[in-house]
Amino acid sequence: MRKWMTYLLIFIVGFIGVSIWSFWIVIHPPQINIGASPEDYSLPYEEVSIKTKDNITLSGWLTHSQKESRKIIIILHGYPAEKSDMLSIASALYPDFSLLLLDLRHFGNSEGAYTTLGVKERGDMQVATDFVKERGYEHIGVFGFSLGGAIGIVSAAEDDRINAVASYAVYSDLRHLGWESYRVISLLKYPLVELMNLWSKMLFGTSVASLSPEQAAVKLNIPVFIIHTKQDEQIAFSHAKRLERALEQNSKAEFYFPEQGFHGELPLDFNDRLRNFFRRKLSLEK
Repeated sequence: MRKWMTYLLIFIVGFIGVSIWSFWIVIHPPQINIGASPEDYSLPYEEVSIKTKDNITLSGWLTHSQKESRKIIIILHGYPAEKSDMLSIASALYPDFSLLLLDLRHFGNSEGAYTTLGVKERGDMQVATDFVKERGYEHIGVFGFSLGGAIGIVSAAEDDRINAVASYAVYSDLRHLGWESYRVISLLKYPLVELMNLWSKMLFGTSVASLSPEQAAVKLNIPVFIIHTKQDEQIAFSHAKRLERALEQNSKAEFYFPEQGFHGELPLDFNDRLRNFFRRKLSLEK
């Protein structure tokens, strides 16, 4: 009995160690440096810096449109990319809108020792919204890919200055995404994910499980556009269906679910649909 108790204790300690290691890897991902600039897409731009509430400097590109000077779209990249990854989408939205492409904390040229997977980034979005308001923009839209989309949806539910939000390939809930990511370890995925949530609460002050686009979507009464391919191999299409159910009471919600396309692959009509959504919906009307 003593031997089995020893084995059990070793397993528990080892499992806790694995959860800490997994959490560390998740918040310190290898960064993708794409290296493109707005000049490569013939976009005029200004390099801007935005200071967060915890004194981290975020790097951004501000592209001002002379065609529509009061409407701006804040564009948020996915995990673990950076703002350069959004330039092709930005070029499709310009010059109909001014644009702010932002490096999330820890990524690209922004500061930050690690990503908080949206916990502190939702506060960063409030500061970014302050920034564009101070620059005179009145109609604010948000587009985000994957993690950026999750931050956009949650931020729109918390900040009524955001007038429309669109997302591509976004998860509905981080806890469910964690279960899917660690499904190879069967039932052990549940305690592993809960331990990782615990470490996030200890480090960030709030569990990453609190960042739930699904729960935030229920509160939204502004125009929302959810795009998700049924073939997405990283974030299952079931997440899009959960968001669709969460938005069933929102008459301003729109959905586009192409049959083909892996995670990050843009459908051929993606840019046209996104641009048309913001053309129709980005206003001060709620």
